[in-house]
Amino acid sequence: MALAGQVVELVRRLGGASAQVEATVSRAELALTRFANSAIHQNVAESAVEVRLRIHLDGRTVAASSTTVDPDGLRGLVERVLAAVRFAPRDPAWPGLAPPAPVASSRWDAATAQAGPHDRAALVRAFVDATEGLETAGYCRTAFRSVAFANSAGQAVQGHTAEAAMDGIARAGGVDGTARDCAERLADLDAAALGRRAAAKARAATDPVELPPGRYPVVLEPAAVADLLENLAWYGFNGKRYAEGQSFAEPGVAQFDPAVTLVDDPFDAAGLPFDLEGTPTGALPLVDAGLTRTVVHDRRSAAAVGGGSTGHAWEGASTVGPIPRNLRLVAAGATTTSGPAGTAPVTSGAATGTAAGGGAVGSLAGAVADADTAALVSRMPRGLLVSDLWYTRVLDPKSLVITGLTRNGVWLVEDGQVTRAVRDLRFTESYPRALGPGAVVEVGRRTARQPNRWDGARWEAPSLALASWNFTGGASG
Repeated sequence: MALAGQVVELVRRLGGASAQVEATVSRAELALTRFANSAIHQNVAESAVEVRLRIHLDGRTVAASSTTVDPDGLRGLVERVLAAVRFAPRDPAWPGLAPPAPVASSRWDAATAQAGPHDRAALVRAFVDATEGLETAGYCRTAFRSVAFANSAGQAVQGHTAEAAMDGIARAGGVDGTARDCAERLADLDAAALGRRAAAKARAATDPVELPPGRYPVVLEPAAVADLLENLAWYGFNGKRYAEGQSFAEPGVAQFDPAVTLVDDPFDAAGLPFDLEGTPTGALPLVDAGLTRTVVHDRRSAAAVGGGSTGHAWEGASTVGPIPRNLRLVAAGATTTSGPAGTAPVTSGAATGTAAGGGAVGSLAGAVADADTAALVSRMPRGLLVSDLWYTRVLDPKSLVITGLTRNGVWLVEDGQVTRAVRDLRFTESYPRALGPGAVVEVGRRTARQPNRWDGARWEAPSLALASWNFTGGASG
């Protein structure tokens, strides 16, 4: 925190008392152990300190950053920004600085922050051994971040966060099964359980059959649901897109099924207690039992709609807008008013009868990741179990129509049993529609946090049973 304060004072000395200043000093440490062909092939670690400076002076705003933090480097950064701000365009939408306000204490695990290669290697070994001879690949990572913020309005705060994650695949018969987890503590990752899950999924995904395109009821596992949350965050609950009329979100309207409750909560994921503008953060309900409550804002997007910041400024907010970066779909575990689980019909070319080639139900038990997902599958008369979504691309941002592919396992479900592996499918679906009133059959009882790039974003969700999902073709078209 002292270094951030020094930068603010340096700007005042060189630029005058009229300059409005924000300084953020962050130290990020990321360590990654990668494995392929069932052996560790790379261990890398990086540590970087960055100073980010933003100055508003004479109605103009400029931001810049530097990784040189000695006195000469800091002075050079300040001088460059002061020189640039005099030639910057006018910034009439400047929202001002965050006022002084207390923030909560950080919660982080020191053992995870200090973990070394041997700690991660032990988890890799457990994952590989648990697959009982299958070919494996993946990574185990640990990360730590320390951030201090100060501005010329008197706000001065600091916080820390740590994370551990593991993501691995097992291969059997040319197909992959995957398992992943993310936790605040490295000690909470059960690598052997992840390895067993990946291996079971791989063995259950062999000899897949083709199914025709159409609308199918689905059970989406948490990894697939995480893609829904990420896109809803970027394109729906984004305050900049909302202010510009590009978001589907309509606060005060029941846009989702009553089973859907979405909360952005940095403290649930041991996140930082403030944002890049120094605004305190906290749990923010975005959707409450189907009713859209709000979108998230930084100071600029909030000013555009006459509101206040929700504490969601981050490095990309000035370009793409503020997003909820700790989004959780609340586990409910109860069938909703949309009807008995699995009653939605299969339409538009969905297969009827047992899939060609049959397949013993018992041998496919490994397709189901956990007991929570198994419960949702057991109440589905007919549909598809989907492990993961990927290569998702937005076709229509306003209605959030997205196309993408399944991966890492799709299975046909008949009378509550997994009966056959299915080849990957392409889909085209509106995410808000898929979660809309009457569309959510059931929400699982246990959430799982999904690994993401180490940029602070986290997605946490249970499995979901949805009445309909629009599959538009095979993976190749």
